[in-house]
Amino acid sequence: MRTSPDYGKVIEQIYKDLNQWERTGKVADYIPVLAEVDPNHYGISVQTLAGESFHIGDTKTTFSIQSISKVFTLALVFHHLGEDLWKSVGREPSGTPFNSLIQLESEQGIPRNPMINAGALVVTDRLLNYFQDPKEELLSFVRCVSNNPNVGYDERVAASELENSDRNRALAHFMKSYGNIHNEVDALMDAYCHQCSLKMNTEDLAKSFQVLVNHGTNPWTGNQLLTLSQAKRLGAVLMTCGFYDESGDFAFRVGMPGKSGVGGGVVAYIPNVLSIAVWSPALNPHGNSTLGIETLERFTTMIGDSVF
Repeated sequence: MRTSPDYGKVIEQIYKDLNQWERTGKVADYIPVLAEVDPNHYGISVQTLAGESFHIGDTKTTFSIQSISKVFTLALVFHHLGEDLWKSVGREPSGTPFNSLIQLESEQGIPRNPMINAGALVVTDRLLNYFQDPKEELLSFVRCVSNNPNVGYDERVAASELENSDRNRALAHFMKSYGNIHNEVDALMDAYCHQCSLKMNTEDLAKSFQVLVNHGTNPWTGNQLLTLSQAKRLGAVLMTCGFYDESGDFAFRVGMPGKSGVGGGVVAYIPNVLSIAVWSPALNPHGNSTLGIETLERFTTMIGDSVF
C-alpha cells in the first residue's frame, strides 16, 4: 500500500518557493471594498478525511469568499429540489466571463451552469422559495459544514456588492422576463450579495469541502447532506465549471474539482482523500487567484495524486 505524502512538507515547500515567485494579477476592484485588500496575503490549508490538518501562511485571516459560496447554495438547494433543479439551470461550461449576459438571450433565460452569476442567481432564487429566512438558513449550513459556529457575513462587503450590482440585477431581470426568476429582484439581490460576502479563512474552507470529500456526508456530524449521486454530480459541475472560462485549463493543470472566488480564495478536493484551500487576492484576467492556481498545480504534481 502506498504511504500518504507528507502534506505539511509539501505545502511548506510550495509556500517557500512561491513567496519568491514574481507575483502577477490584481485584486478585484469592481467591488470597492475588495479593492482595499492587500494583494500580498497568502495562505494554504489542507484537511484530510483522516482528520489531519496542515496550514501555512495567512490561514487564520478571514476574507470574502465571493463565488465559492455558490457551492454551498447549490448543495443546499440541490438537497431540497433534487433533479428538478436542472430544468432551470444547465450543466455545461459557459466559455464566457462569469457575469456575461451574452448566452442568456439565445438560451431563453436558462443559464449555462450554476457556477456563473446568472446560474447562481437562479439557485439563490430557489433558496428564497424554500426558506422564510434564506440568509440565516445558508449561514447555518455553512457553519455546519465548516464546523465553525463563528462564520458570518461581512456586512460592509454585502453593502458594497449591493451598491455595485447593476450587472447582476440586469441578469436577474432578464431571467425574470423568461419566468426563470420567481421572487422580487430586490429580495434576490439582498440574499445573493450576502452569500457572496460570507467571511471565512482557508482553514474554514478546507474543512467545509470535507462534505464533498466524504461523498455528501458531513464528517463533523455524521449527517448525510447530499446523496452519493448528488455529491458526484456537484463534483462534476465543479470540475467542468468551477473556474469560469478557465475551467478547462484548471482541470488540465490541476486535476481536482474546485471553486474560485474574486476575493482570492480557491478550494479544491480529491474524493476520499483531502481538501485544500488557498488564499491569494491577486487575480488573473479570468477572475481566478494567480498564486492559488499555481499552488494547486504544484500540489497535485508533488503529491502525485488527483482525481485522474
